[in-house]
Amino acid sequence: MGTCIICDTPVDGEVCEVHEEDVCFVFRGDDPSQLTPNRYYRGTVDGYADFGVFVDIGPRVTGLLHRSELDSRLESLDWEPGDTVFVQVLSVRDNGNVDLGWSIRESADEFRGTIVDDPDEGESRLEDEADDAPTDGTTADAEVESTPETESTAESDEREAANTESAPQNQGATASTASAGTAGGASTTDAGAVATGSAGAVAVSDEDDADQSDSDEADATLARATVDSLEDRLGTIVRLEGEITSVRQTSGPTVFELKDETGIVECAAFEEAGVRAYPDVDVDDIVSLEGEVERHNGDLQIETEALTVQTDEDATEIHDRLEAAIEDEARPAAIEPFGELDAVTAVESELADAATAIRRAVMESRPVVIRHSDTADGYTAAAGLEHAILPLIREKHTRDDAVYHYAERRPLEGSRYEMNDATGDVTSLLDAQTRHDELVPLVVVVDAGSTDASREAYELLDRYGADHLVVDSSHADDLSDAVTTTVTPSTQGVSVDDCTTTALAAPLASAVNPDVRDELAHLPALSYWEEPPTTFVDLATEAGYDATGLEDRRNAVALEAHYQSYNDKRELIADLLFDPDGDLAAHVSEQFRDKLETELETARENAGVRGTDGVTITVLDTAKYTHRFDFPPTGLLLDELHRRERNRTEPPFVTLGVDETELHVRATDAVDVRDLGDAIASAVPNAGVHTVGGADGHVEFLKGERAAVHDAAIDALGELLG
Repeated sequence: MGTCIICDTPVDGEVCEVHEEDVCFVFRGDDPSQLTPNRYYRGTVDGYADFGVFVDIGPRVTGLLHRSELDSRLESLDWEPGDTVFVQVLSVRDNGNVDLGWSIRESADEFRGTIVDDPDEGESRLEDEADDAPTDGTTADAEVESTPETESTAESDEREAANTESAPQNQGATASTASAGTAGGASTTDAGAVATGSAGAVAVSDEDDADQSDSDEADATLARATVDSLEDRLGTIVRLEGEITSVRQTSGPTVFELKDETGIVECAAFEEAGVRAYPDVDVDDIVSLEGEVERHNGDLQIETEALTVQTDEDATEIHDRLEAAIEDEARPAAIEPFGELDAVTAVESELADAATAIRRAVMESRPVVIRHSDTADGYTAAAGLEHAILPLIREKHTRDDAVYHYAERRPLEGSRYEMNDATGDVTSLLDAQTRHDELVPLVVVVDAGSTDASREAYELLDRYGADHLVVDSSHADDLSDAVTTTVTPSTQGVSVDDCTTTALAAPLASAVNPDVRDELAHLPALSYWEEPPTTFVDLATEAGYDATGLEDRRNAVALEAHYQSYNDKRELIADLLFDPDGDLAAHVSEQFRDKLETELETARENAGVRGTDGVTITVLDTAKYTHRFDFPPTGLLLDELHRRERNRTEPPFVTLGVDETELHVRATDAVDVRDLGDAIASAVPNAGVHTVGGADGHVEFLKGERAAVHDAAIDALGELLG
């Protein structure tokens, strides 16, 4: 076993898998099947056809470089038959045809080494094959890596990140532009600007030495580029200014994320394999960075030449520019409700503040963590917000997987955000800080966490600098002194009886990302189990969703919310809510109805009816007559049982579910569960009675006092509603 010629990683051949893309291979085989896909090979132009160029990779192996793989028109190639060229083997077909791809490196000295690929003898460095020098006038590979000492020096000077893939450059760029990535010397950009490379010691001619001062002066005036312009600058040297938002050490380079006023890009800096480059640069630093724009695994990336922390006036100027751009872009132009609902109108200002907080978090590269109840309304509201946030993250970050790092939806158990939940969130953020230097997230609590029971949880988030906001249509407490932003209409003195959390979250999501507004139009109507407001129905109909389609999607989300309850099920929920076809939702909805009907039949047969002070109460022992850990959950079952039984008698009518330690109430007339809890506690003082949640919460008690609590609840309901 040897070591990789680039990073010294132990390997069976001459180069590790990560660096195969940085070297070229000379093929000594005689059969296409002996080629290794994705490697770059030296070849010879055999001839042209209308559809591409034939290139000889070996004496008896020829491949086709199709015109679609070229980065310019076929007619503009200046290759002649017999010319030495470099191509990538994309694939070898079963019939022996070899598909080739374009290589931006078109001379041997642009690679970091040359390796002989001999199927019989194995791999060897070309320096051991002195008779194999190129015939096209390029520098021999043996000269590039003539000794191990020369290789070591070059390695220390090279600015190429260990696992950074070289990117295409403009066809007219000079050879010095490409070679800047391997020699650390001066580079000519497409615009003609000259910039120095990394500070490695390299041999230069007298002419190069004489021109060094001119190069330094040009480097000092290299114009600032912005992240949103990098797509058009592949293969060129750029200078960026911005803030470091994360630092990640890999087994090869150190990867910095830099944010400017237009977006975020990864910047790879290489010291040596696994060693932290620029150890004095940390998260939140204001920096100036120079490097070459490349692609790595399909994503834009900067191969860092120089990275400097800015101080004093320079840092202030850059910081102020970022702040001004973020503030201007973060605040939405206006809140546009879906339909007319007093509860939504009452919190338009709070919705604008919440939208600003979410948009700002995305722009600052802070993760957004959405916590929500495990109900259909909670899932729909939170998924609507997620649907708005993800495209913004894609716009701001050049990494394709950024949507999985900067947005996370975590379902809660029930409708409470408690210390257990906050502890989990704090643990996650500390882990992300320690391992990946991530910024502290924004925590968005949806359809939950709007009562005093969550105050301690928010205090814990405050201790670690995590901003938080609450969006909830339930009967809420005033948490304005504990939560950064609250969107809770009940605290504004308006009725929330006709409002769902999705009805609040939909205009919020639309304000966060107006581009997805039309895709959210059906969500408010979907979130109602009974008679949604007409304006919501009209919007859904215009969007192509009829009553059956809305019902199917709501039922399907309610069913899937129950399974894998701690898993966000991002793609599945998105398919159920946003796929216009609806076949999957219809299929899952049928399962929902079958399971619900089975449980309802059992519940109705075993429910008892009590009457007191003119109040009819249907009582269900949920501990005995429900499958408590299967679908449907207790809350959903009681909701449906109440809807079906209430029409059988005159109001006031109550459905009461009692298990071993909890009591849940559904009533035709308003019942403040806190008042009910107080009455039960007064009647049974030793039962440990307390109310969980707000006026629409539930009562918990000690198991040993279940019978006494049951009787006290019946009496209290008669007094409260009679």
